[in-house]
Amino acid sequence: MPKPNLSLLSKAEIHQIHEASLQILSKTGIRIHNLEICRHMVQAGIAMDLDRQVMQITEDQVMQALNLAGKQFRLYGRSAGQSADFGYGKQNFISSPGQFSWFDHHTGERRLPLLSDAVAAGCVADALENITIVGGMAIPADVPQEIRDVVLTATLLKQTSKPVRAFPVSRRSSHYVLEIFKAVAGGSQALRERPMVEMLLEPISPLQLPGKELDILLEFVAYGQPISIGPMAMASGTAPATLAGTLAQENAEILAALVVVQSIAPGTPILYGSIPHILDPRSSICSFGSPEQGLMALALTEIGKSYGFPVYINVNLTDSKKLDLQAGLEKMGSLELGMLAEADLFGHAGILGPDHGGCLSWLVADNAAAGFARRILAGFPIDEERLATDVIGQVGPGGNYLSEDHTLRYYRKELWLPDRLWTRATYDRWVEQGSMDFAQRAATRVDEILSTHQPAPIDPDLAREIDAIVEAARRELLG
Repeated sequence: MPKPNLSLLSKAEIHQIHEASLQILSKTGIRIHNLEICRHMVQAGIAMDLDRQVMQITEDQVMQALNLAGKQFRLYGRSAGQSADFGYGKQNFISSPGQFSWFDHHTGERRLPLLSDAVAAGCVADALENITIVGGMAIPADVPQEIRDVVLTATLLKQTSKPVRAFPVSRRSSHYVLEIFKAVAGGSQALRERPMVEMLLEPISPLQLPGKELDILLEFVAYGQPISIGPMAMASGTAPATLAGTLAQENAEILAALVVVQSIAPGTPILYGSIPHILDPRSSICSFGSPEQGLMALALTEIGKSYGFPVYINVNLTDSKKLDLQAGLEKMGSLELGMLAEADLFGHAGILGPDHGGCLSWLVADNAAAGFARRILAGFPIDEERLATDVIGQVGPGGNYLSEDHTLRYYRKELWLPDRLWTRATYDRWVEQGSMDFAQRAATRVDEILSTHQPAPIDPDLAREIDAIVEAARRELLG
């Protein structure tokens, strides 16, 4: 069956970038802002300048880590039928794990997010068919920072049976987050066999691994959970102005983190996160909607897959502050490139502009974009019956196919039929329906979900166990 696909780099060009990354790691090295990890790397036989906390890695050490790393995994929700599959040729979409601002989906008014916004975000994402992993979208200002990740995890698990993710705050709080997942999974061994959450280890460009995140990493691998590695290098800012140079540095940062993870916990499954951006030279902002964003996502998907990894990319993003033409062009431009490269995870849905905040109408719009892109990626089959020469002969010149059995058999299989978020109405009918644009229809869809959707209820005993873990975290972390 013909399916669209896209490639950007030749095998020789992928090898060039790989070799450049190896040169960066062996000659320049990477700084590790965590003395415990530095000492562990020395014990693992890796060259380390402990005074500068700079690690230099050989090609053999990189290749050993590549061979050790897990290349496939599933993240399970609290319902047995809900999972996000990585390394199996599936496309997964994640709603943002958290934003520091919140935009009203009708008025556009910006304010601080609340825990109630995360509850709404969980409900809406649970209802959206293309959102695979549910994030809280809000970093709630009404929850103390020390236990934010614990409270958000507990909240989301009650709002959806899909896999969930919240940004970890500290190693101490991550322990309680993982205890919640252990309770849902049914014990430590069950959580290892059926992992429920991956941690994003984000190297800080250029060429640094952050201390707090490495502490959190130690907790996650102790519970046997997968690790995503995703630096957010910015071309011309925290990475070279050339895209090739940015790719070489980004890949070096990923490989360095890979070596660390595999030295600590050999065999840990890895999600190769390629999430670079550009620094706009006129505004000095980190651009989310540039064409280079899509090009680098496509290239790094190919590089990550050349190592055998599932790949996570930042696409379907925009610099626009409204659901307007600019947003549509920028979002679909990068999303289609990533889909055609067959990346595994696309993030993050529900973000307004370049991390300006979370908004539920944008989440609905991103879900719709995912459905549109999935249809293109699916392609279409060609066989004798679908070539339809007999039907064409029967209808003949000047006829139509509306009443043909062949049409009734195939139109639902072949044609993407969008929901009411999209308009295909006549102009007069569109006016009768209120002359609403896409953004207004998305806001209306949010209201419909919030008023009608009921997530699958959580077992009351499990809910009480989760609440007890949250309360234990509150006592210890807040004193």
